[in-house]
Amino acid sequence: VFIWDMDETLILLKSLLNGTYAMAFNGLKDMHKGVEIGRRWENLILQICDEFFFYEQVENYNEPFLEALSEFDDGRDLSDYNFSKDSLDDLNKRKLAYRHRFIAQKYAQGLHNILDEERMKFWNNLYELTDVYTERWLSSARTFLQQRNLNVLVTSGSLIPSLVKCLLFQLDDFIVYSSWEVGKRQCFSWIKERFPGIKFCVIGDGSEECEAAETMGWPFIGIDLRPHRFPGLTMKMVNHYFDIIY
Repeated sequence: VFIWDMDETLILLKSLLNGTYAMAFNGLKDMHKGVEIGRRWENLILQICDEFFFYEQVENYNEPFLEALSEFDDGRDLSDYNFSKDSLDDLNKRKLAYRHRFIAQKYAQGLHNILDEERMKFWNNLYELTDVYTERWLSSARTFLQQRNLNVLVTSGSLIPSLVKCLLFQLDDFIVYSSWEVGKRQCFSWIKERFPGIKFCVIGDGSEECEAAETMGWPFIGIDLRPHRFPGLTMKMVNHYFDIIY
């Protein structure tokens, strides 16, 4: 099982917004262009969150993964359920579970069943613009994930915006965990329970996932804007780390 830190490993956004991606190229990249690209993504993510994924209602109720509230879901038919008038509150886990089930269905349907033609065109153009600007970081990450049988994504962001990011950055085929409140060590423990008796490898750019991997006794591969960008990651490198640990 490959466990991926999502933000700034598979998805570049913060480094575009604050200019650190461009700075890694020592003046060869237009920083203002990167910031503008990041702002476009930020606006699109918020729009999709609010319009289709109840984010205004659930942003204060972050869960670590979509199935976290399944025990509270009684399976009610939600086709005519009025989410705007059911008075969601801190105590009613069932109503929150309904929203998570609905969100899971939307997530599984994909953007082609959510966005209209005009916004689909805007999204496709933005993805291609970003991929070119980042020297195919996004498509290289996607291609690498498609080579592996089992990939799990862990994000330090809250769950719903992270799911929307996965949709927009074409990573929606994968299981997602949010470490926002529980930490990455706890997420790694849940993933180990979910896939018993399997070897694990963690790939990311931060100290938290590195330390959590070391605690679990798993290999960790660091991704950095410099010295080696994501397209430089190869299976030979991954197998090297596996051989050292296992």
